[in-house]
Amino acid sequence: MNIASSAAAGLRLGSEGMRKNPTLVCTPLMAETVDKMVIDMSLAKASGADLVEIRLDSLKDFDPHDDLKTLIRGCPLPTLFTYRPTWEGGQYDGDENERLEALRFAMEFGADYIDVELQVAHEFFNTILGKKAEKCKVIVSSHNYQHTPSVEDLGNLVARIQATGADIVKIATTALNITDVARIFQITVHSQVPIIGLVMGERGLMSRILCAKFGGFLTFGTLDSRIVSAPGQPTIKDLLNLYNFRHIGPDTKVFGIIGKPVGHSKSPLLYNEVFKSVGFNGVYVHLLVDDIADFLQTYSSADFSGFSCTIPHKEAALKCCDEIDPVAKSIGAVNCIIRRPTDGKLCGYNTDYVGAITAIEDGLRGSHNSSSLTGSPLAGKLFIVIGAGGAGKALAYGAKEKGARVVIANRTYDRARELADTIGGDALSLADLDTFHPEDGMILANTTSIGMHPKIDETPISKHALKSYSLVFDAVYTPKITRLLREADESGAITVSGLEMFIGQAYEQFERFTGLPAPKEHFRKIMGDYS
Repeated sequence: MNIASSAAAGLRLGSEGMRKNPTLVCTPLMAETVDKMVIDMSLAKASGADLVEIRLDSLKDFDPHDDLKTLIRGCPLPTLFTYRPTWEGGQYDGDENERLEALRFAMEFGADYIDVELQVAHEFFNTILGKKAEKCKVIVSSHNYQHTPSVEDLGNLVARIQATGADIVKIATTALNITDVARIFQITVHSQVPIIGLVMGERGLMSRILCAKFGGFLTFGTLDSRIVSAPGQPTIKDLLNLYNFRHIGPDTKVFGIIGKPVGHSKSPLLYNEVFKSVGFNGVYVHLLVDDIADFLQTYSSADFSGFSCTIPHKEAALKCCDEIDPVAKSIGAVNCIIRRPTDGKLCGYNTDYVGAITAIEDGLRGSHNSSSLTGSPLAGKLFIVIGAGGAGKALAYGAKEKGARVVIANRTYDRARELADTIGGDALSLADLDTFHPEDGMILANTTSIGMHPKIDETPISKHALKSYSLVFDAVYTPKITRLLREADESGAITVSGLEMFIGQAYEQFERFTGLPAPKEHFRKIMGDYS
């Protein structure tokens, strides 16, 4: 199957509608036996891959003559053969001539693509003496496991790869910062030849998704998240189902969750599903960001239309916006940034407090079995906020607005005191929270990451202290039921999951992202399926 027919076939989808990009999805196969490779080929096809990369260096026993024929004959998809040596990040450490000879055999036997490293590309082309099989395309690749070079150096690298006679250029670099990815996008979008431009590592994840927007030739999606051929590869299931990869086009708007850590966030699951259901041309990605000002300055084009902000960037985000909503300014934290289409200015909002406070009020009203209460059920209550970061500020502001008496508990007392003075409340050190018991029936709201996956055994307060509280809220929603919520429930308190805050704050963000009304029932259904 040649490249033209495979790409054209891929552009016609069934019930999902037209594919919006020609970027191929390649599944790398890292099996140790030929038989397992053949099984995995069928799995890749069933998963929706356009082609498979057969990593010959992963095979424990390999006879080029027989095994290559078996692999090519047994593959229901176009094949890309890679025989990666240890000096380029692979597993092969044998004779170089034998390695290149195996790739020549793959070409002769009918491979659709072969991958040859830049370092040996001239030598390889010299040995085939212009007798390259017509249907086989040669990818010449360069892998940088240390960093991502400058745009100028990347441009020179592309020229060097082209000069070898490559049909397709492949550059894989390493992200030390998410801003590194912008340089690969710049090279990809301006390339005059087919190019694979990917950035390895978690900070480089969006390169593997947005290459469909910026004109990349292919991306990699694994069958199993535990078996990857390069750092940071997503699964093919996530590429196609979570990120709706086939529907990303040049005009697709990019949104994302800015955080550190960020991989746990379910925001991409929620927004991408809703974008698809309402027909909105957008994609939402995880963005592992170290410096939010640096990030926003780098990704300043209209392509990057809006962002959610989570720990630890909500306060810093405030300083990065050109305009700030009065509520966000009062809180001192931003969790939603919109790039205004008319002038490109960044507008900051805070949707956290509405989501959390509404969920807590609903919890209290439910316990009284009465919706006829006038005013907020928080009025007059003693409301303890754990944490003085962005979410803590939002909860403290919201509770104070509803008439609660607010106390801030934080590891660093000075930060607790500073927030308490700002909103008109009291402060204490987190270490003193266990013995803080001025009255019964208090409200507790954890806004820190204590208890978040993977540290699910942690809790900010001991179980014996929880009997003083009538309701406990936890902003953490991975896991859905944290240790804090489990012990609060056992102590007789009403519990409110961070999932409620997550859904509540997402309504307004969705509407700001899209200009469309939030399909609230669909939001709840999507997150109801998550456990």
